[in-house]
Amino acid sequence: MRQFFCLLAFFIISISLFSQTSNPLLSKDIAAQKKWVDNIYDNMSLEEKVGQLFMVRAFSNQGLAHENTISQLITNYHIGGLIYSTGGPVKQAKLNNLYQATSKTPLLIGMDAEWGLGMRLDSTYSFPWNMTLGAVKNNQLIEQVGRQVGEHCKRIGVHFNFAPVVDINTNPKNPIIGNRSFGEDRDNVTEKSLAFMKGMQDVGVLANAKHFPGHGDTDSDSHKTLPTIAFDEKRIDSVELYPYRALIDKGLSSVMVAHLNVPALEPRDGFPSSLSKHIVTDILKDSLNFKGLIYTDALEMKGVSNYSEPGDIDLAAFQAGNDVLLISEDVPKAIGKIIDAYNSGDISEERLAHSVKKILQAKYKVGLNNFKPIETEHLVEDLNRIQDVMLSEVIFENAITVIKNKEDLLPIRKLEEKKIAYVKMGDDDGSVFLKELKKYTKVHEVASENLDELLIKLSAYNTVIVGFHRSNDHPWKSHEFSDQELTWLFEIARTNNVILDIFVKPYALIDLATVENFESIVVSYQNSEIAQQKSAQLIFGAITSNGALPVSVGNGFNAGDGIHYANLSRLNYGVAERVGMSTEKLNKLDSVAQYAVDKKMTPGIQLLVARKGKVIYNKNFGTHVYGTDSNPVVFDDIYDVASLTKILATLPLLMELEEKKVITLDTKLSTILPEYLNSNKKNITLKKMLSHNARLKPWIPFYYATLDSVTKHPASKYYQKEFSKKFSVKVANELYMRKDYEDTIQKIIRETDLLKKERYRYSDLPYYILKKYIETYYDKGLDVLVQEHFYESLGANYTTYNPYNKFSSKKIVPTEIDDYYRYQEIHGYVHDMGAAMQNGVGGHAGIFSNANDVAKLMQLYLQKGYYGGKRYFKPETIDTFNTCYFCESDNRRGIGFDKPQLGDAGPTCGCISMTSFGHSGFTGTYAWADPEEEIVYIFLANRTYPKADSNLLLKENIRTDIQRMIYEAIID
Repeated sequence: MRQFFCLLAFFIISISLFSQTSNPLLSKDIAAQKKWVDNIYDNMSLEEKVGQLFMVRAFSNQGLAHENTISQLITNYHIGGLIYSTGGPVKQAKLNNLYQATSKTPLLIGMDAEWGLGMRLDSTYSFPWNMTLGAVKNNQLIEQVGRQVGEHCKRIGVHFNFAPVVDINTNPKNPIIGNRSFGEDRDNVTEKSLAFMKGMQDVGVLANAKHFPGHGDTDSDSHKTLPTIAFDEKRIDSVELYPYRALIDKGLSSVMVAHLNVPALEPRDGFPSSLSKHIVTDILKDSLNFKGLIYTDALEMKGVSNYSEPGDIDLAAFQAGNDVLLISEDVPKAIGKIIDAYNSGDISEERLAHSVKKILQAKYKVGLNNFKPIETEHLVEDLNRIQDVMLSEVIFENAITVIKNKEDLLPIRKLEEKKIAYVKMGDDDGSVFLKELKKYTKVHEVASENLDELLIKLSAYNTVIVGFHRSNDHPWKSHEFSDQELTWLFEIARTNNVILDIFVKPYALIDLATVENFESIVVSYQNSEIAQQKSAQLIFGAITSNGALPVSVGNGFNAGDGIHYANLSRLNYGVAERVGMSTEKLNKLDSVAQYAVDKKMTPGIQLLVARKGKVIYNKNFGTHVYGTDSNPVVFDDIYDVASLTKILATLPLLMELEEKKVITLDTKLSTILPEYLNSNKKNITLKKMLSHNARLKPWIPFYYATLDSVTKHPASKYYQKEFSKKFSVKVANELYMRKDYEDTIQKIIRETDLLKKERYRYSDLPYYILKKYIETYYDKGLDVLVQEHFYESLGANYTTYNPYNKFSSKKIVPTEIDDYYRYQEIHGYVHDMGAAMQNGVGGHAGIFSNANDVAKLMQLYLQKGYYGGKRYFKPETIDTFNTCYFCESDNRRGIGFDKPQLGDAGPTCGCISMTSFGHSGFTGTYAWADPEEEIVYIFLANRTYPKADSNLLLKENIRTDIQRMIYEAIID
């Protein structure tokens, strides 16, 4: 008779388990799943059934003794699953394969990977923390995070991720939830949790909502004690339980019951939620109708009274209604306690079968009925994918929150009016933030051990960015300002315009007694490299401001607050795939650039690629000069860009004048410079000059006439070693030319013969002539004009004539060892002889810059004259100058701009649109922009060092080969 009732009970339980449409553990093939579950269960011994209830903590970095312990628990006690903690991904995968092979019944593998695997496994990628995700308004992004976290879990053989945390964090002093919560608003938390759960479960990894009934308002650590939730039942039902209802309704797979003391729901003192039948069974299972797996929190946690013997807690947890007993202190004794209770009738067969069959259902649903070992090849690469970096970039762009912005200080505009200092606070690194800030304009780090001295230093600046950086190692790290930092912060804000940017959770702002003197406040949430980069980009308007505070932080800042502003169309920086390019293919540029350096085509290279306003490749190769002791090329080194000067300095000034109708392309030379009235060049138009179609000689070696006829060194008639009123043109170190010889150069140009035939001949002479005109018109030097009109407002602070006046020689790349004119290393002085004879300021040469600054000007052209919130030119002006007017005469040139070849040979790869434009430079430089593909390509080099006579870069098509490879990297 007893056997009959047992069989009847089995039948009822099976029908119950497999007939609930709300059961989230059911697979699509219910019949096959039921058959598998029943078959496994029916062939288990009692010990094997009870063993399935236990999920044991495992490590992949604890050595052989630990591994043997786990193997013994699997073999001798038939445990049902493992929850992995710290270690390495490859080792964990190998151990997982070993343990699965050891286990008679496949193991259910779990992991506490709330933000991906990075916090648990070395060398794997961490996604942003929940508090950061809580600031994102677009929940589709949160779903994508869940999906990609799930893909990571699945790749490493994890079936259950103990995420999302659905605790509504209403206590800023909560030491264990904090950054792990999506925030304080129940609707926001619920929406984020649902999105995360859906993304993860859609890829076949089961979610776990925690910590039931709600861990958000505690001020003690549940790992160290038993925290109390003191609210009444009504409050708990309306707030803490709110997200669980929604998630359960949408198919939540499992719930973790918290290690909490909740007097309103469990009156027994010191009796944690996980041991409370009322909380686990009456509320979660019956009232909320939850059919999924129920996990305890770690049963090894402290603060539980009345359970002194090992295994008692496990038994109580099972009797309370939990299915999976997580991290028992003593598995063998706990199993013994449960078997004793079963044999004595305290635990029924129905109760045991209920939980064990649910566990087996979950195993079937995740595919353990057909387990395949984890493939370890490429595992690390698969856990560090480019799409994961992409997603993190997007998350931070959407999360970083501006909560105060007095007088619209952000995004920073009018860079020409700003003197910006950066002050670092906190105990962690802020160098990435500072480096990113410097990409936009001149920013100086200011520091001192003394407050008074710091304030004196800061008095020289009109804008101070204070970055508060604390550890990003894990979300429990301290976020508070020190007392000294608070004092210093208030004093700085009292006397300066301050942008406060905190790279910690928003609760740090609670310590500010007032925010009255802060002009702007930015919450960046984390101190990761991506957070620092994106925050700097937001400050300068390269990206939009989109985030909203997930929690309230005092001083009138409430959850949901966030100031939106649009971007200013400045370059931003990020992953190539976000703009339809392949990082893998772009990385092939490395080998070509390195080949050029290795073959001594040039000592060093700066290489930059941007698309759709985003810099996606920016690398440096080689050294300043040949030799192992030379400086490696870095981001802020500056190069002599040679003829790029034509389109970076002279051309934009002419565009301005044309737009103002001071000149037209048909204006004749004699009109703008009357001294040409009696010249053979009087009727040459600007259009013809700038298209290199004006019969002008390609080049005149002006310096020849100033050399001694015997020694071939600079003649004393024209040069001396010291500056004087007469000898004031500095052509090189300790070498000054007569001031009046500049007029001689202009006279030679006026009087020189024209070429016999009008055809395309590239010439520098138009830029000597136009420099004279521009400087005469404005009564200012070209070097001053380009700074005032363009470079200062663009933030092109690495771009200048005569860099020796502004930069350390260590930051200036040498161009040649001159043995024909100046007889010295040309370092910090313009390489071009004619420009040197104009005091380093030529219309055709003389500009020094780095790749990032050149890209700004090319992007300005690409954006039809708009950059950084300022319109420099009308779109039609750009179009006017970017037109080939003499194509029918086989002249490809635009007005100032070079254009793609009309035939087989020319300045580009031949794979680029005919609307593209750019220029190259004698020193090995190249800048090109393509409106159709929205690509900017910059190549800076000093191929002229040590000698300029061999141009292997040109002969081997290095620059255009790289251009071709850039276009091959397009994937959209």
